[in-house]
Amino acid sequence: MRRQLSLTEQRQEEERTAGDFLAFFEGRQDLGAVIYQEWTAKDVLGHVASWHLSFARNLLDAVNGVNPSPFKGTLSEVNERGVREMSVHPPGEILRMIREAQATISAHIEDPRVTEIAYKKGSRNYSPIEHLEVVRRHIDGHLADLRRKG
Repeated sequence: MRRQLSLTEQRQEEERTAGDFLAFFEGRQDLGAVIYQEWTAKDVLGHVASWHLSFARNLLDAVNGVNPSPFKGTLSEVNERGVREMSVHPPGEILRMIREAQATISAHIEDPRVTEIAYKKGSRNYSPIEHLEVVRRHIDGHLADLRRKG
């Protein structure tokens, strides 16, 4: 059985995964490869960015004691909306947004005021360790698909 990672270790793992994801896209010109039935590599980039921005925003709300405004809707609706909203941005700008969101996450995830982070309306909140694990697995899954198909 694998031992549970500490918050610091989980943060480091999530940072590594986010860095690997960003590195995959650095310098790539053609993001039109179809990765999923209706999503290109650029759509996957936008999807991950949408969720990463949400994570950073909800984390800052937790740090500042503000009532969070997590995504609303089914996962399918949230995903479609995120891809659509990100589609207007060039890839370099989306990468910048992910880097900024990651900097926020790295700077604040270990703040002792943060005991839970909103995920999505209608879903339970997650502890910082849980949220980092969910995000790392999410990005790792998409990165594996991108490497295989992109």
